[in-house]
Amino acid sequence: MRRTRIALLAAVSALLAVSAASGTAAAAERGDVVVFRTELTPLTVYHDPQGCRKLPLDAHVLMNRSDKPVTVYADPFCLTPGLVVPPGYGSHVAPGSGSFSA
Repeated sequence: MRRTRIALLAAVSALLAVSAASGTAAAAERGDVVVFRTELTPLTVYHDPQGCRKLPLDAHVLMNRSDKPVTVYADPFCLTPGLVVPPGYGSHVAPGSGSFSA
C-alpha cells in the first residue's frame, strides 16, 4: 500500500512538473510576423514584434504567425485606420510605405 502511494505521488509530481514547464514555454512564445516580398528575396521575419513596424517597400503579403492580432496600416507611422489580421491568418499589403503593429 505504501509503495502504491509513493508511486502515485511520484507520477503526479512528474505530471505537474511537465505541465508547468510546457505552460511556461507556451506563455513565453509570442510568435512571428512574416512578410513575403518577391520570389527573389528571402522572407522578412519579425520575431515577437511590438509597437509600430515599417514594412519593406516591396512587401506583398503579411502572415500573422503570432498569438495576437496584428493591424496593417497604409502609412509608415501606424496612424491611419488599419486592417486587423487575426493570429494564423494573412493579408495582402500594398507596396510602398505601409506598416503594421502588434
